[in-house]
Amino acid sequence: MAGERDLSVLLRSLDCVRRPGEFVYVLADTVPHAEVHASIRESEGVSYVLERHDADRLGLSYDFVAGWISLTVHSALEAVGLTAAVSAAFTKQGISCNVIAGLFHDHVLVPIARVDEAMAVIAKLAKDS
Repeated sequence: MAGERDLSVLLRSLDCVRRPGEFVYVLADTVPHAEVHASIRESEGVSYVLERHDADRLGLSYDFVAGWISLTVHSALEAVGLTAAVSAAFTKQGISCNVIAGLFHDHVLVPIARVDEAMAVIAKLAKDS
């Protein structure tokens, strides 16, 4: 299950796919009756990432609507610099991003209106590496 650790290899093999849908962060006291794509427990409560239509159906409030981009390179959890390089490339273009790490891949949630631009930024980062 070990992923790649070498940043230069990760950047050269960097690719991404967009997960269909629009995603939002919601705060809920109990697990929502919807597919939960990610969750994180904080001192203020549990944040869940749901598809927007599920949050609307459940009457859950949100502020940020995102597109979900998965980096398809299999990065090790100990890898240093991949998310920093991606977020730095986004910063140059003024694109906000929220990063979620899984065992195999990193995922970035970016403003829905800029998801195609964000994917182009990732492709350019890989090409230039």
